[in-house]
Amino acid sequence: MRAALALAAALAAACLSTPASAQKSYGPGVSDTEIKIGNTMPYSGPASPLSITGRVISAYFDEINEKGGVGGRKLNLISLDDAFSPPKTMEAARRLVEGEGVAFIFATMGTAPSSAIAKYLNSNKVPQLFLISSASKWNDPANMPWSMALPWAPNYTSEAAIDIAYARAKNPNARFAVLYQNDDAGKEYLRGVREALGADADKAIAMASSFEVADPTVDSQVLTLASTKADVFMIYSVTPRACAQAIRKAHEVGWQPTRFLASGCANKATVMVPAGLDAGKGVLSLGALKPFVEVPKDDPAMTAYIDFMKKRLPNADINNVAGLYGYTVAEALVVLLKQCKDNLTRENIMAQAANLKNVPLSLLMPGITLNTTPQDFRPIKDGYMLQFDGNDWIVASELLRGT
Repeated sequence: MRAALALAAALAAACLSTPASAQKSYGPGVSDTEIKIGNTMPYSGPASPLSITGRVISAYFDEINEKGGVGGRKLNLISLDDAFSPPKTMEAARRLVEGEGVAFIFATMGTAPSSAIAKYLNSNKVPQLFLISSASKWNDPANMPWSMALPWAPNYTSEAAIDIAYARAKNPNARFAVLYQNDDAGKEYLRGVREALGADADKAIAMASSFEVADPTVDSQVLTLASTKADVFMIYSVTPRACAQAIRKAHEVGWQPTRFLASGCANKATVMVPAGLDAGKGVLSLGALKPFVEVPKDDPAMTAYIDFMKKRLPNADINNVAGLYGYTVAEALVVLLKQCKDNLTRENIMAQAANLKNVPLSLLMPGITLNTTPQDFRPIKDGYMLQFDGNDWIVASELLRGT
C-alpha cells in the first residue's frame, strides 16, 4: 500500500513537472513514428454485439493517422479477440505485452475480462487505460495505480443509487425486483441497490435473481420476478442478449413496472430492436453520452459522428451505440496522448491519465467533462436519465450528480 501511494505521488509530480521543452522520452512500444497500443474485444461469443466498439476505435485511429497521427506518430492498434472470456483475455494480454511489446493496454471490454488482467498489468507497471467497465473497483489508485476505466456512465453503485432515487421520487413506497448478472458487475449493481435503499432494503427489495452470461435465456428468472408484482424492475446486465430478453419477457406476460436498464444496454440496435420497440417503450437508463439520433438537429458533433460511420464503417449498424462509445473513448485517448507531448514513458502516460482537467469530448452530454486526479480515477461521475420513446432514446432529466 505504501509503495503504491508513493507511486501515485510520483505520477502526480511527473504530470506537473514535465516541461514543454523536455527531450523526447519513450517507453516500450513508442518510437518517433509509432505508438503501439494493445486491445482485446469480444469479436466472438455472447458479447460479440459489443465488438463494434473495437472496430470504431480502429477506424478512428485510421482517421487520425491519415492526418499525421499524434505528434507525428501513427497509432498502431493491435486488437485481439477474447470472446468475453477472462482466461482468453489473460492469454491475449500476455501476447500483447510480452510478444507485441505494446506501450499499454487500452479499452478492454467488460468487468470480468478487465479484472482478469489487472494484477498482471499492475505488477508489470503496464498502463491499463480507459478499460470499459463501470465497476467502482477501478477507482483504486492506491492498490491499482496502473488501471483506469472510462465508463459509459457513473460507476455501477452510483448508477444504481441514481436509479433508486429517481424511482422513489416517483413512488416513495416502491418495491423493487432486480435481475443481475452473476459476476462482479452484476453483484456491484445489486450492492448499489441495497446501499441506496439502506435500512429499507430487505423490505423494499421484493426479489433479486441472478443469471450467468452463458445462459441461453433469462425467461425463468423474469417470470419469477414478475410473480412478485414489484413496482420497479431493475435490469442489470452488461450483455445485450439478456437485457433484450428481460424486456421482451416482462412485456409478454403483461408485467408493467417502471423499468431501469443498465447503462451499457441502452442500445437501440442490440437491445431495443431485438426486445421489440413497443416492448421497450418507457424504459429508463442513465447515460453520459448523447443519445444517438439518425437525423440530428443543430448538433454538429453527432452529424460528424454519423458522417464518420458512413465513410469508415458503411456496413455497420449506425444505431448500435457501442460504436458511439468507441468513437468517444478513442477521442479521449488521443487527447491524453497529446497531453503527454514527447514524454511517452509508461509512467508519464499514466500520470497524464491521472491529471485530466475538464476535458470536453464531442459526444458527451452538456455539463459532463473528464476529470481525474492521482487520488480519484473516475473520469465521469454524472449523467442524465434517458428514456426510450419507442424509437429513440431521449433525455428525460436534468443533469444528475453522482457521488
